[in-house]
Amino acid sequence: QVQLMESGGGSVQAGGSLRLSCAASGHTYSMTCMGWFRQFPGKKREGVATISTRGDNPYIADSVKGRFTISQDNAKSAVYLEMNNLQPGDTAWYYCAARLFVRDCGRDDDGSGYANWGLGTQVTVSS
Repeated sequence: QVQLMESGGGSVQAGGSLRLSCAASGHTYSMTCMGWFRQFPGKKREGVATISTRGDNPYIADSVKGRFTISQDNAKSAVYLEMNNLQPGDTAWYYCAARLFVRDCGRDDDGSGYANWGLGTQVTVSS
């Protein structure tokens, strides 16, 4: 099992930036992919970005492409989400997730390929 803990959420004005961090612990050697997902109030969870634990094959959803960047630090078992030019439409709970053993990173629209989840961090963007 892998435990994940997000940090870095908060409230910003439109056009601002935030950097989310996710630290993994436990059987991190088994992680193959890490990702960020978000959930709007009353909506289903959606994929934001994923990356291989080797740092390759990053995927960014079209809705945030050009504004968000995902990166990882294998030595720290961590993944980050740099969010720039935030808009009110980005207001959501953001969750970190990890996939184990299966190295098939890339697009995941709803996180169904991920079994390990953090508790989330809230991002609020005001206009």
